[in-house]
Amino acid sequence: MISHAVPRWFSANPSKAWGEKFFLAYSPVWMTMMGLVMGLGVTDRLGEWGFMAVGVAVALPLVAVPALIRDEKPLGRRWYQTYWFKANLYIAIFNFTANYFGTEYFFDVLGMVYDYPMIELNFDSTLVGSGEQRVPLIMYLLTQAYFLTYHTTAVIVLRRIRTSRLPIGALLWPVLLVIVAYFWAWMETKAMANPWLENQFYYKDMERMLAYGSLFYSLYFVASFPIFYQLDERREANWSLPSTAAAACTAGLIMMFLLDFAAAIFGPI
Repeated sequence: MISHAVPRWFSANPSKAWGEKFFLAYSPVWMTMMGLVMGLGVTDRLGEWGFMAVGVAVALPLVAVPALIRDEKPLGRRWYQTYWFKANLYIAIFNFTANYFGTEYFFDVLGMVYDYPMIELNFDSTLVGSGEQRVPLIMYLLTQAYFLTYHTTAVIVLRRIRTSRLPIGALLWPVLLVIVAYFWAWMETKAMANPWLENQFYYKDMERMLAYGSLFYSLYFVASFPIFYQLDERREANWSLPSTAAAACTAGLIMMFLLDFAAAIFGPI
């Protein structure tokens, strides 16, 4: 049931509200880190373990900082019951599905190219996709930060509409879901298609990518945002870890169906 009593940006659940504020506060930090790495042109000189160090530096604070500064025992929660931990678990599972399976569709349908000859640690699907390209392990670390920011901002905006007094709030919610999903897909596409990365990350057919890429990528978030939204959303909600993991697996499966349906429409490059 949609409540119109208290329009709000952050969750009524104090555990979730704190987690959302932390993820928002950390977002400009990882964005600055990645901007410096790309802007200073050090990607060619980092080497494989340098890349891995960047990935760890971006992803580790998402778990380490809350673990050190946040005590939710007054709320009756152990560390593994906190929203920040369960959000990380959910995103880690969905992130795994998106990289392990989903990236293969970007290779073969949208013509995305990873060119990192210095990287030997790769991890992706054996049977999904042509297998002509591999997914560097570092992408799993970076995606953890990207996806937590995307999902958190999406939930905050969607909640504000869902809890508003607008008479058409219920109708706006699914429309806004698609808009927010497309926004983050477009923003990442735009950010990654820059001269600093053109020797390591590019698209074989940029016109095709611009025409279909952001729409295709947004299917990740159309599948995941509504499910992630429900995680510990009610004031007293406290999802178990198995329920959180199952929710992430469900989002991943829906994403796979949507990508495969889209691939049938767009066809391989």
